[in-house]
Amino acid sequence: MSAQDRVVAVLMGGWGSEAAVSRVSASFCSKAARIAGWDTVEVEFDRDIVSRLKELNPDRVLNALHGQIGEDGSVQGMLNVMNIPYTHSGVLASALAMDKVASGLIFTSVGISVPQLLHLIEDEYVYPADFTGAHVIKPRNDGSSVGVQIITEDSAPPQRSLWDENVQLMAEEYIPGRELTVTVLDGSALCVTEIMVDTNFYDYEAKYKVGGSNHILPADIPDDVAAQTCDWAERAFHVLGCRGVARADFRWDEDENQLYMLEVNTQPGMTATSLVPEQAAYRGISGEALVNHLLETAQCDE
Repeated sequence: MSAQDRVVAVLMGGWGSEAAVSRVSASFCSKAARIAGWDTVEVEFDRDIVSRLKELNPDRVLNALHGQIGEDGSVQGMLNVMNIPYTHSGVLASALAMDKVASGLIFTSVGISVPQLLHLIEDEYVYPADFTGAHVIKPRNDGSSVGVQIITEDSAPPQRSLWDENVQLMAEEYIPGRELTVTVLDGSALCVTEIMVDTNFYDYEAKYKVGGSNHILPADIPDDVAAQTCDWAERAFHVLGCRGVARADFRWDEDENQLYMLEVNTQPGMTATSLVPEQAAYRGISGEALVNHLLETAQCDE
């Protein structure tokens, strides 16, 4: 590839709930790409993005967006139409992974256990029908634990006004246990990390604040659990049709020795505290090598 073919537009920001962390991911990726020999331009995502990309005429796009528009297939479809190769998954895999109800049904169909989906009642308050145990209420199609509420058996149901009116909500049984995650690169699992936090779950602050969580890799878990976690992560990656890099998140109920997949993130964070670069480094892949590989293999949907 010649020097003039190495211009990369790094998409970042936008107007969603994860715009700020997207910009941090973009900074990490831009620096890594420049070290690897790419000419990068960080591009703030807005309603004029098509005009901006036409003006830049990049050879490929590094998608550092997080949240709905950036990882639900919308940007991927736009880039397909513009015929600009891009990193990470395509339209269908992005849309399916972002919809936690749809992806959960798909995971179940290939033998992956997920938390029980609950029918949700929404009026002034939000609560599941015919279920009184601990449960989770969260947006159906958002990421980074934005808007997640854990409701115990002793707590009152949350008010619907906690979420914007247009946010689609879902509810599922709360799974106690240990937080595990697996990076999958080109269909192969890198390793299992256990995430240790002081809060009751891996929330937005724990994900992105320095010191917000402690990562144990490889996770100190039985070999058969680690093998099952990696197998399910790879299986989910393939059944959704993911490309490049993705991250699968799990809960392991140690008391019951039962593993549950929570979700697959097709645009995982790439910041100083992020799990993907950390797992790649554990496998001997530097941040520069990881980003360079994603760019070298960027493509549009066929």
